[in-house]
Amino acid sequence: MSLIIPSPSIVRPSGQSDQNGTDEAVPRALRQRVYLPAYAVALSIVGLIAIGWTTHWGGASLTSSMTGLRIVIIGPVTLAILALLLVAERVWPAQDRSFFARGHRQDVLYTVLNMTLTVPFIAVLSLSFAEVVRTRLPWLTFPRVGALPHGLVIAAIFVAMDGCNWFAHLANHRVQVLWRFHELHHSQEDMTVLTVFRTHPFVHFVYLIALLPGIVLLANGALPTGLLVAYAGWVALAHSNIRLGFGPLGRILVSPNYHRIHHRTEGRQDVNLGFALSIWDQLFRTAIFPTPQTVGLTTGLKGRPLIVEHGTLRPRHLRVFLLQLVAPFRPMPDNRAPLPTWTPSSSDAER
Repeated sequence: MSLIIPSPSIVRPSGQSDQNGTDEAVPRALRQRVYLPAYAVALSIVGLIAIGWTTHWGGASLTSSMTGLRIVIIGPVTLAILALLLVAERVWPAQDRSFFARGHRQDVLYTVLNMTLTVPFIAVLSLSFAEVVRTRLPWLTFPRVGALPHGLVIAAIFVAMDGCNWFAHLANHRVQVLWRFHELHHSQEDMTVLTVFRTHPFVHFVYLIALLPGIVLLANGALPTGLLVAYAGWVALAHSNIRLGFGPLGRILVSPNYHRIHHRTEGRQDVNLGFALSIWDQLFRTAIFPTPQTVGLTTGLKGRPLIVEHGTLRPRHLRVFLLQLVAPFRPMPDNRAPLPTWTPSSSDAER
């Protein structure tokens, strides 16, 4: 992702002039209609896909890639896991919610989007990114080393992949243009396991860096599909509305109680960023471990800076769905709260 995306600029607060003290009328008028950095992300995605298209995906099979992704994201095992978690949400809910709550119905739309359009989109992005890395940065890939145990390689790829996901997640919270795409995921006020699908398609662009460990060590091994399915299931579990913590194991693994703090309405949300492992949050001091007081926290975006299905008398799910998808390209509201700065010594973070 960092190879081709332009350095995103954080939009200055309304009325603040540029560094030379001038304010060009045309750019200002344009900024009142669109959010230009979001279009830079879109253009970078188009450029990356164009490279993959012209190189025929580096000789890889697009069909095979999409099939593999479908197995991981919406395969029979994954669907069985989702079904079990939906049942568990009714038995041990962190927060009582109707099965047909507005937020749950909205998440169904994103689930359908992922099952139909997002899977091929991710496959195209992944193959294009892999081709760019192999051709532009061939020195990154390790040759086959027979002395490396296969199990050790798999473990290294898995841990490094989860670490890359953590850094991408941090960027989504610290870089304004990336947050514009990621805030949709945080708009859910009725958390459920299907919230894992409430994502803007373009947010997957930044998570391409999670492919790097597999590309670097591909000659020595690759993550088996079963492990990827388990990883996807674990991420879904973390988003579920289940009253569940892991006790001492929570110092290693992400639990629903742990991740719910990340989605809380009140307080900073750039904490508990781990996908499957909580070790990264502890390493960078962004971990807040659950307590009885944090179980069942309300979730969502404070002040609702993004249109949500709860904000109107009638839910109007399809209209809200479409407006949420185009929201990153719209100008930022003047009353939007600034993003947090990097303060690893924050008082509410676990040392």
